[in-house]
Amino acid sequence: MKKIVLVLLGLAVCGFASVIGLDAIGEEQMAGGVAATAGRGYAGGAKTGDAEGLSLLNPARNAFDTKVVFNVNFLMEWVALESHGDNFGVNGISMPSFNLSFPMGGFGSMGVSLWQSYSSNIDEEVGGGKKSIETSVEYQSSVYEIVPSYSFRLPVIRNFALGASAHLVMGNLTRSISMGPDMEEVSSKDAWAASRIELTDYVDGTWEIKNHPAYYTLALQYRGHQSSFYFSYTTPHTLLNELDYNFRLSELDTLAPTKKSREIEVPAQLATGINIRFMKRNNVMLDLASRGWDKDIENVAGSFGMESVTETQKDMLVALGFQRDGSPMFYDPYLDRVTYRLGGWYKTWYVKDVYELGGSLGAGFPLGRKGTTLDLSFQAGKRFADSSRAWDEIFLGFRIGLMGVGNWGQTR
Repeated sequence: MKKIVLVLLGLAVCGFASVIGLDAIGEEQMAGGVAATAGRGYAGGAKTGDAEGLSLLNPARNAFDTKVVFNVNFLMEWVALESHGDNFGVNGISMPSFNLSFPMGGFGSMGVSLWQSYSSNIDEEVGGGKKSIETSVEYQSSVYEIVPSYSFRLPVIRNFALGASAHLVMGNLTRSISMGPDMEEVSSKDAWAASRIELTDYVDGTWEIKNHPAYYTLALQYRGHQSSFYFSYTTPHTLLNELDYNFRLSELDTLAPTKKSREIEVPAQLATGINIRFMKRNNVMLDLASRGWDKDIENVAGSFGMESVTETQKDMLVALGFQRDGSPMFYDPYLDRVTYRLGGWYKTWYVKDVYELGGSLGAGFPLGRKGTTLDLSFQAGKRFADSSRAWDEIFLGFRIGLMGVGNWGQTR
């Protein structure tokens, strides 16, 4: 079991491709990175059913599950960046979430999730010509969470359920910025010596919550015959980033290391969603989530004249989706048993003047008779950066999810 956990944690710290917010806390992973949810535009937090799995914003919905659900997801993303005529591309691969939930009959439902909430990942080299300074930049940062949850249906009003989850935060950060000499000011006869000089600003550290082991999400879910909705509240918390700075000269000499603590105050989050079902298997869903950032984020920064803070704004997500559920009958035609998804979203990032607009397509392909499903989703969109210091990004993402449904611990 210990080896399995280490492998999952290792995959979880692989990063995404966006470069926005690199020096702050990175790119936020929406909706827990679940492939099925991404395929309908990150909507559907209110939709119940054994094939839905855990929801990070709505832990109450699993109270209506009748079967054990196992879910693991993978993400591949390609990003093209543009700013003031400069262009380049980056890509990333990660496992943003792993989920397990199981019902306990009249005792409610329990679950646990491992997911990556924020990530920064880039490894690029520029320059290196006769007249340019060779520079390399490498960021590897991941804030990930282990999230146990519990939910139960109310004793009398069985259409309502309550749920709660605890978010235990962990993670690490490393950053390395290396610059070679400015050869324009060096004579040709001395170039052989100067070319060996390299300055490196190296930083490493860890992530945790200040003065507390976790932050929490509370949710209320209603499930009706034709419609369902939920409300949830996530508590505010302070991310603590303990950093060690090492300034190196040509990898030979290291100046006295310095220590620094960043404290990032993450505000409370409110979320709600509704799912309307019609013609038995068709669903239209709308989700809203908002977090009112009101303080700037202190950057990793350190040297080379880097910006000391990242300005913030209100973080908001509006997601609209459609899903046609597949037929539960095994002997129906295969294409009729496939689940089809479509959606779109608009999001304002926590980074000031950064907005995202995207759309997605997805499908869930049943594997065998027991309810196992292979979920595929494709997302595309653009992140608009009105700030002169940020990059516009056109992104393409492909997610793969494996959903297993079973009757563990129950009689046949």
